[in-house]
Amino acid sequence: MIEQYVRDLHEADETQVAVVGGKAAHLGGLSGIDGIRVPGGFCVTTEAFRRIMKEAPSIDDRLDQLSRLNPDDREAIRTLSAEIRWTIEGIAIPGDLAAEITRALTRLGEQSAYAVRSSATAEDLPTASFAGQQDTYLNVVGPAAILRHVSRCWASLFTERAVTYRQRNGIGHRTVHMAVVVQQMVFPHAAGVLFTADPVTGNRKVATVDAGFGLGEALVSGLVNPDVFTVRDGEVVTKAIAAKQRALHALPTGGTREVAIDAQRQEQPALTDAQAVRLVQLGRRIEEHFGRPQDIEWCLVDDDFQIVQSRPITTLFPIPETGDQENHVFVSVGHQQMMTDPMKPLGLSMWQLTAMVPMHEAAGRLFVDVTRRLSSPASRAGLLDLMGRGDPLVRDALETVLDRDGFVPSLPDAGPGGPPAGGAPAPIETDPALVTELIERSQASIAALERDIRTKTGPALFDFLLEAFEEHKRVLSDPLNFQAIMAGMEATWWLNDKLQEWLGEKNAADTLTLSAPGNVTSEMGLALLDVADVIRPQSEVVAFLQGALDGGLLDGSFLDELAKLAGGTEARDAIEGYLDRYGMRCVGEIDITRPRWRERPTSLVPVLLDNIRNFEPGAAERRFEQGRRKARKKEQDVLSRLRALPDGDRKADEAKRMIDRVRTFIGYREYPKYGIVSRYFVYKQALLAEAGRLVQADVLTEKEDIFYLTFQELRDVVRSHQVDDGLIQQRKDAFRSYQALTPPRVLTSDGEAFTGAYRRDDVPAGALTGLPVSAGTIEGRARVILDMAEADLEAGDILVTTFTDPSWSPLFVAVAGLVTEVGGLMTHGAVIAREYGLPAVVGVEQATRLIRDGQRIRVHGTDGYVEILS
Repeated sequence: MIEQYVRDLHEADETQVAVVGGKAAHLGGLSGIDGIRVPGGFCVTTEAFRRIMKEAPSIDDRLDQLSRLNPDDREAIRTLSAEIRWTIEGIAIPGDLAAEITRALTRLGEQSAYAVRSSATAEDLPTASFAGQQDTYLNVVGPAAILRHVSRCWASLFTERAVTYRQRNGIGHRTVHMAVVVQQMVFPHAAGVLFTADPVTGNRKVATVDAGFGLGEALVSGLVNPDVFTVRDGEVVTKAIAAKQRALHALPTGGTREVAIDAQRQEQPALTDAQAVRLVQLGRRIEEHFGRPQDIEWCLVDDDFQIVQSRPITTLFPIPETGDQENHVFVSVGHQQMMTDPMKPLGLSMWQLTAMVPMHEAAGRLFVDVTRRLSSPASRAGLLDLMGRGDPLVRDALETVLDRDGFVPSLPDAGPGGPPAGGAPAPIETDPALVTELIERSQASIAALERDIRTKTGPALFDFLLEAFEEHKRVLSDPLNFQAIMAGMEATWWLNDKLQEWLGEKNAADTLTLSAPGNVTSEMGLALLDVADVIRPQSEVVAFLQGALDGGLLDGSFLDELAKLAGGTEARDAIEGYLDRYGMRCVGEIDITRPRWRERPTSLVPVLLDNIRNFEPGAAERRFEQGRRKARKKEQDVLSRLRALPDGDRKADEAKRMIDRVRTFIGYREYPKYGIVSRYFVYKQALLAEAGRLVQADVLTEKEDIFYLTFQELRDVVRSHQVDDGLIQQRKDAFRSYQALTPPRVLTSDGEAFTGAYRRDDVPAGALTGLPVSAGTIEGRARVILDMAEADLEAGDILVTTFTDPSWSPLFVAVAGLVTEVGGLMTHGAVIAREYGLPAVVGVEQATRLIRDGQRIRVHGTDGYVEILS
């Protein structure tokens, strides 16, 4: 077969990315849209690049070295990537390939000016833009110069920035190939960039146009400030005209140069309003063709727009699908569940099938549509109050949306007929037996699930699971369960509100909840201290664990290895006992696809070693007892001070009832989640066993492929023994791209993302504002930890992280304070921080970026801010 090394742009389209690269595929697609003008040209295909790469076997060795480098080792990446580029640029283009490129030039005009542009196969894709990673050369004239710049484009696949980008995004260097676009130059009056959605707010109904004089490269490279037009519904709604002092022009002999703009033209707009609106209309046609918002480079020649590039805007957070054109407001589930990472398709569908309310998915995250509740004044007030108590940023974001005239429809109140949305049933009596009964019901339900699922395989397993999901929801929706949760939360709110009103004391309930009984999550952290007590005297075991961890040799077999060491059997039994009770937990545990501690016990070893190093024997019992005594002393102090007030006996009696209610029920707040993840682990084990059978039958390549199918899709695969491998790969690529996106707390159907803001003036200048969730002030070393398995803590450290779900509880016993980016007053991390007496501030935007690991910080857990100390 004769290889085709050159292809006309008009012959390319979006299906040919592997041959012509992302940029050329998009240009070819643009060429086929009526009314869209694209400068003529051709593409040197990836086959030519592969042939060149084969000419230098030494590149292969360097690619191996490159793939082994840490993305942060910039010096090594710079050296190796430069060597690869020099090698590629030094390879003579074979005669037949050069002749094919020259023939294409002859057809278009040999002495015309061209733009020579990189078009990589991983460029301008919906899941990875690679914008600016490879090179473009403008105004290249003559065949010899064209061939030279084609080589430079091939080499630019290995610029330092391109190599680092691929390594950070988990993209193999051998999986990306380079095509090159050779396109007739346009010499425009004005040029720039059009975003068919607002790149800052995400609003899909707003387009922004950046415009300047001369070649658009001046704007893209940041040489000049552009005019900026904002267009909505066919009219310019705002515009900012910049003083454009310089422009980039093409030279007759090739290349470009900067030129000064006449003073009288500098502040003239590069486009008229009518031209900006017409350009946006063209952009909407391009967006419709590609099916997503676009970042478009354009040129204006004689009042005619030509499009020289269009790529998807990959930084926008996708909008949940609703199937209608109505306005919708979505609230992030992940911010409530302390899990803002993306979930895999199986995890998403399992959570949706077992959740109590309908949920929408976008970018691997779940959202609840609250539009109807916001539309009615009565339910709106209840929702805002509930959201505000949990996370003030969500409330502020919702109020910002409500301030947009007409976005949320206004509906009349439904009238009598039940409590307002967000309200709670009447408080239940303070009876510990109620908690015991609820826990026994949950345990009995899980035991029945474990017993009955053992015999189920194939399609029968999925039928059984659908019934199990209904039982799952029945347990969660038990009115007594909800009342017990709300009893503890509402009593906490009451105490904080009333004791501040009566005694002038902020967050008094934080001390009153110390060492509350029956909290399965705080007990989990203390229980790992007990495991450390067993292991600490066994020096061989400690040395083995530390050495294996330091050497990166720790794997799933380490529990078996322990039995060969002196004291190892006792150590193994202690860890096994811990896993029997808590092994279903893990970071991000609402996603069933995440590896559980039972599946990956190595993730507990760093925390266990920290406990061995930082604590004395008996620390768990001492810590719990100290908290209990502090809470008792605080109770006596509060009641005594209340009795000294006017009407003090009544106030003290009311406070005593609420303190008893908090002590009885706040620990149970953590139990339903424990029950959910316990059931999830049972579901997961059954589904992985089914996946193992599919692998044996050569239906799947590996068991974990089921994570990229929804529950319903997996059910169909089990029935048909057929799977779409392309769909699984597509889902893997999409999941990787979702990891780069930050989910907003609130999102609208226009695509506008809201994070909310703290409306406070009581925070010192320079301090980071957050939500106070556990009282006290602590100063110490910040430990910025994004992965619990990488913990390395010393006594007095302050944990700084994005979010904490219950699995982080074992770290809490070893730190002196807590700062998180996500969280609310009643989320798991806040509850456990209060029970352990850790000063904590949550909801601190970008805390892990603004606070550096090792910096000294002061956490004001009572007032809700963090100071970074010099």
